[in-house]
Amino acid sequence: TEHAMKKIQWITGNNFTVERGQQQIEDLISTWKVHESWLHWTEFLQEEELEYSKRYHYRVCWSIPTRRKPIPRATASVYFVIEISKTKPATSPVEVFFTLESSRLIHRPEQCQFREKWLKDIIENKIIVMERF
Repeated sequence: TEHAMKKIQWITGNNFTVERGQQQIEDLISTWKVHESWLHWTEFLQEEELEYSKRYHYRVCWSIPTRRKPIPRATASVYFVIEISKTKPATSPVEVFFTLESSRLIHRPEQCQFREKWLKDIIENKIIVMERF
């Protein structure tokens, strides 16, 4: 069906690097249905050491620049976490989840279909706030 999600073969913990993690996020984003006018850039933020896992944090910043406004008024960020378990075998795939800026809801790529509307809503809300001031 059209709504079937493309599966990403996530890297195993023993093969993980920050760069490979970033590439896998890019691979995931390439499966999302967003209009070609959206541009994004991805950056690694930090590594977090936890008792039972290591987490790698990334940010993907989205905007729609135009000829008239090459510097967009607002951007929308999607925050990714790639988690490597310390208790599972090193050959286990990493866990991946993401949250949207200004939301606490945690999304798992294999369980939800990304919606372009989420990015639009973030940007529209920011513009509304800016216009009030």
